[in-house]
Amino acid sequence: MFTSGRHVSKLSGFAPALPTPFDNEGCIDRAAFERLCDLQLVNGATALVVCGTTGEAPTLSFEEQQHLIHIAIARSRGRVPVIAGAGANATARAIALVKAAEAAGADAILSVVPYYNKPTQAGLYAHFRAIAEATGLPLILYDVPSRTACGLSDETIARLAELPRIIGLKDAAGDAARPARLRALLGTDFRLLCGDDALALPYLAQGGDGCISVTSNIAPGLCRAMFLAWKQGQSVRAQRLAHAIAPLTAALFRESNPVPLKYALALLGLISPAVRLPLVALSERYRTEVGEVLLRMCDEYSDYMIGNARERSGSALAVAG
Repeated sequence: MFTSGRHVSKLSGFAPALPTPFDNEGCIDRAAFERLCDLQLVNGATALVVCGTTGEAPTLSFEEQQHLIHIAIARSRGRVPVIAGAGANATARAIALVKAAEAAGADAILSVVPYYNKPTQAGLYAHFRAIAEATGLPLILYDVPSRTACGLSDETIARLAELPRIIGLKDAAGDAARPARLRALLGTDFRLLCGDDALALPYLAQGGDGCISVTSNIAPGLCRAMFLAWKQGQSVRAQRLAHAIAPLTAALFRESNPVPLKYALALLGLISPAVRLPLVALSERYRTEVGEVLLRMCDEYSDYMIGNARERSGSALAVAG
């Protein structure tokens, strides 16, 4: 049980980066989001990550972000931490988001590298230090240069890790060898979490602690089984499971996340595929691929898939076809 005095200093395994479901009017679909949280908790998620890239955070208001955090906390009931995305490319706005997330009861913050501005490493350090000094919550850095147009250097991460609030990194820089380098600089306590599902197993092999995952929204059991196999020294089984997961991960990133993910979850009858502008619906040419991969996964690995995937696979075939 995750008790009072909650922290994420030992976070490991797979934590889903949850999407934000919308209803027909474009508002947050509370019931659908509650269902996603519950399914992830049943399937062994080690944390619930809300209001991140997958959650379409840039399109959410302060009030909507607080609403999602409240829901996740209510569903978790202290069993796992709720990690709230609270990033912006203006430091003052990022601090305001962090304070709002803290007021809503989040257990930790996921703070992305400022996008568009392209600050220097000195600017990145000053940005994250200001955020860390403005909150009492643990802070996980989020490095994703493909979206932000700049990234954190290993040396800047090491400097930031000296600050008491900064306890980890979600690493989506695409370098599976990076954990080995960072471990030499940071020691074993700093949390290194892969932010790229396609690299999750090699990242673990190089010293990573886990993954903040898109794919585990669909196949949480497979992701968890792969992680446990690796931790238990069953490398052949871990590699076999990683191979099984790979086609699903590829399909979920054919277009910008979370568009394919929401389409897949819609095929399973869990949420609407609706996204907010500037994102638009999944292109027709990728819908067949997502549907076919999902059906194959439901057929071969039903016990590892989200919800009652076996029962839903027939409706998925009808929609995909």
